[in-house]
Amino acid sequence: MALIYIIEDDDNIREIEEFALMNGGHKVLGFSCAKDFYQQLESVLPDLCLVDLMLPDESGNEIVKKLRRRPDTKRLPVIMVTAKTTELDLVKGIEDGADDYIKKPFSVMELISRVKAILRRTQPEEVKELVLDELVLNNEKHEVTLQGTQISLTYKEYELLSLLLLNKGIVLARNTILDQVWGMDYEGESRTLDMHIKTLRHKLLDYGSRIRTVRNVGYVIE
Repeated sequence: MALIYIIEDDDNIREIEEFALMNGGHKVLGFSCAKDFYQQLESVLPDLCLVDLMLPDESGNEIVKKLRRRPDTKRLPVIMVTAKTTELDLVKGIEDGADDYIKKPFSVMELISRVKAILRRTQPEEVKELVLDELVLNNEKHEVTLQGTQISLTYKEYELLSLLLLNKGIVLARNTILDQVWGMDYEGESRTLDMHIKTLRHKLLDYGSRIRTVRNVGYVIE
């Protein structure tokens, strides 16, 4: 299951896209303008975006270009949805950074097929569940439980815990963690990692002490 954002100002088209993708087992959030999309982007990053070319506040091309300039969304898969069918328009969308395009009008089967193809290329095979004694990270439900009680984590805390659990018992270098969780082009302070480790330890209660600092190297969960 993927989290997909749809930016489309035509309510009827957006509803069709949402219905089709939800029936395909995906979680979907729809937006009628770029402003609302950007606001949600600061909370949770999706696995894929469907972006309409013509929007009331900003063009789809501009949205794609902005996504490609951000370190955290540089590799975010984007499918452009457009009523413009000239070769020049389609080429421009790809040059601006879109991974694929769908011409309006389109069939539901075409939409699902294109989305599946992009996700297959961009998503690694996901481990459904990561377990450390009574700490369980469930990727299908996108939730973490400790001794049966659900723990609320931010998107980055979740990704950080997932990476540590995938490499249980293995010391991960700070740069490796920053690359994997924040992106290879991350240019912020490395203290960001330390602060996320601190809040993650706090939320994991007694299990927080199982995230061990390896001086001058990085972190490991044991």
